[in-house]
Amino acid sequence: MTAPTHVALELDDIQRGVLSPRPTPYAATYILFRIDDRAHGRELMRRVRAAVTSAADTVNPLGETWVSVALTFHGLKALGVPPQALETFAWEFRQGMAARATALGDVGESSPQYWEAPLGTSDVHVVLVALAPDSARLDAAIDRARPAYHRLSGVTAIWRQNCHALPTEAEPFGYRDGISHPAVEGSGFAGSNPLASPLKAGEFVLGYPDELGGVQAPQPEILGRNGTYVAFRKLHQRVAAFRQYLRDNSTGPEDEELLAAKIMGRWRSGAPLALSPSYDDPDLGADPRRNNAFLYERDDPAGFVTPGGCHIRRGNPRDAAVAGEPRLHRMIRRGTAYGPPLPEGVLEDDGADRGLMFTFIGAHLGRQFEFVQSEWMNDGVFFGAADTRDPIVGSNDGSGDFTIPRKPLRRRLRALPRFVITRGGEYGFMPGLNALSWLGDLKD
Repeated sequence: MTAPTHVALELDDIQRGVLSPRPTPYAATYILFRIDDRAHGRELMRRVRAAVTSAADTVNPLGETWVSVALTFHGLKALGVPPQALETFAWEFRQGMAARATALGDVGESSPQYWEAPLGTSDVHVVLVALAPDSARLDAAIDRARPAYHRLSGVTAIWRQNCHALPTEAEPFGYRDGISHPAVEGSGFAGSNPLASPLKAGEFVLGYPDELGGVQAPQPEILGRNGTYVAFRKLHQRVAAFRQYLRDNSTGPEDEELLAAKIMGRWRSGAPLALSPSYDDPDLGADPRRNNAFLYERDDPAGFVTPGGCHIRRGNPRDAAVAGEPRLHRMIRRGTAYGPPLPEGVLEDDGADRGLMFTFIGAHLGRQFEFVQSEWMNDGVFFGAADTRDPIVGSNDGSGDFTIPRKPLRRRLRALPRFVITRGGEYGFMPGLNALSWLGDLKD
């Protein structure tokens, strides 16, 4: 690791959606565009530049409302970015998410052949995300962004997904979501774990030193600097199946909730097992000053409190003894629910589409997002658990197990089905504001 240095991020050139925490509650929408006319695509970039807010703009007339934009590799090509510049982007980004499906565990029902059109195809060029504290202000944000693409016949909106975050911050399985996020050096935004030191800015923003001292940035510098990579995924959640599995493998309501907590690593309120191992503590779960303030190695190295294979410990092993260096694989992760919630107590699927729009943000698609998906979520070798998979989001096929360390005898859940199905996704590049201007000014 490199010696600590102070880095001043150019917040006025970084899109606000990269670093700013999201409000609670909020509404959001994802809109995908195809560029059929290069000149119109460049005009779109010029117009979007006026609609996108920066990380330095934390107060605006619409309150906690902002618009973000990203481009796929096909989108950069559609704009006419020179080949020599395209070749400087990360190779995973150039391949695209659909081509990386096997590495990501998107197999079987989650294979790209079953993805929701047009996700994963060369038609997706631009991803626009609008976010606001409520639907009324979201509509205002969309109205603010609409002039960016209105009456551009060479730019077509081809897909949209509306999302929401409830005041409880619960995702469709019923757990409080969005609790853990890292501190980024120089950003001015605090992380959620006071026991963890900030990560180098270059882990999340291109053009700055990362944890290994390297600097990642596509060229020319004006295009790459202050940008980042993003992964968007639409994840369908089988809520009824998850509830039924908990019911079938528990001895009663209290045991069912304990089992749910052991699988996640937190109680549904967001209270971590690490701080409340025996019972749920809603006050703790709702307290952002305390609900993520814990480590593993000193108090729970064997996972008797928080199982090594549970979802949150796989996603962020913190200081636990695992193969590799967890700090190199940290992500900024954002999840927003979509679809109607399944009513409490219902154990049968009602046929509605519900789940999570997942967003990864980071400077290293390979060693952050893809590594976590392939090595931590869909394998267990890193903590000595062979080929076991994450019990919630892993690509389970009914043959896997989940072990809960316990004395005198461990508890083992068998025949884990797949609870989360990938409906599609895209890799994107979220440019800095100056880069948006550069893209808009491209010439043939």
